[in-house]
Amino acid sequence: MKIIYLDNGASTMTDPKVVRAMGPYFNEVYGNASAGHEMGSRAKVALNDARHVIAKSIGAADKEICFTSGGTESNNLAIKGLAFACMDLKAFEWVENFVKGDMKLNVNPPKNHIITTKVEHSCILNTCKWLSGNGFEVTYLDVDSDGFVRLSDLEKAIKPETFLVSIIHGNNEIGTVQDLKAIGDICHKKGVLFHTDACQSYTKIPINVRKMNVDLLTLNSHKIHGPKGVGALYIREGIVLTPVLHGGGHERGLRGGTENIPGVVGFAEAVKLAKESHVKGMCKMRDDFIEEVLKAVPDAKLNGVGVGGDGVGDGDARLCNNINITFPVNGEMLGDYLNVNGVCTSKGSACGMIDGEVSHVLKAIGRTDKEAKSTIRFTISRFTTRAELDEALNILIKSVEKVRKSRFA
Repeated sequence: MKIIYLDNGASTMTDPKVVRAMGPYFNEVYGNASAGHEMGSRAKVALNDARHVIAKSIGAADKEICFTSGGTESNNLAIKGLAFACMDLKAFEWVENFVKGDMKLNVNPPKNHIITTKVEHSCILNTCKWLSGNGFEVTYLDVDSDGFVRLSDLEKAIKPETFLVSIIHGNNEIGTVQDLKAIGDICHKKGVLFHTDACQSYTKIPINVRKMNVDLLTLNSHKIHGPKGVGALYIREGIVLTPVLHGGGHERGLRGGTENIPGVVGFAEAVKLAKESHVKGMCKMRDDFIEEVLKAVPDAKLNGVGVGGDGVGDGDARLCNNINITFPVNGEMLGDYLNVNGVCTSKGSACGMIDGEVSHVLKAIGRTDKEAKSTIRFTISRFTTRAELDEALNILIKSVEKVRKSRFA
């Protein structure tokens, strides 16, 4: 059976060119980048070259890039690292006041408020949930029916205790793209740091951290045809983070552990291979597929913003590879029918499939539990072909009819 892979929002095929670029760093240049000998020096050069590629792609300085194991670690480092730094400041203040003989001190950190949204990736929500049980206050912003944060809500939510706003760039489930520049402007006007998870949007939407007033930015490799197990966090110079992983001082003391040289080399190669033409091609396939599905399946509903842009210079507010549709039939059965016929899709996000819960993103934009459970996410890549989408559409139409005829529809 031929596999038609339409779950690129979960992970992508590693580009063969990326695999070739990584090859020498497994068995030729295999030294530890922290070692003082020639083999270590060669690994260090590769590490620094990769750091430069990532930094340049987002308008950052090389020293502002910290390599991690992926998006989840980067998000944890950004949010917990900043929160722990606030706690460290509290400890310092306590000592200072103790020496002065003044013990009248509020037990909470001087800055203990985080703002995020109800449509974040689960690793952001779970990090914030953990922090809320450890002395921090978290505000979860609502979104509109398309998944956009209301800027007026953000402004109202910021208060003197707020130290961080974390809002996802391109949503991993419904593909809605937030306006980073507008959000960053509000945060900086209010004196608050701004973090965004850009794992889904990176290389698909132009990002410039300076122009957008982004202070911390999460990236990963396996969503852009790079290897799994490697990511990065942009940290604006001057920001102090407390490490989450302590070790031998790697990554300027921010992230302990021997760097994954083959991984970062592959990550950088994937970034170099990304092109605007790929984005335009995916936008065209995305729009055509959405139009054909909605025409072929009465009462099917698109989730997120509409379509029609090329994703490059016209303000297209939907990720070029994202198609999220609620069907008028049992989604569990529909997904299973697609799967047994070789069409790989998702009933939410890959992480959400682990716990089997109803999508918090779909609930946030107003879908009912029944509608959320009847939703399929199709995510394409630059390797997806028109022929594959045509075949997937035929299988989808037949699968919808099979589910309709069953007593579980």
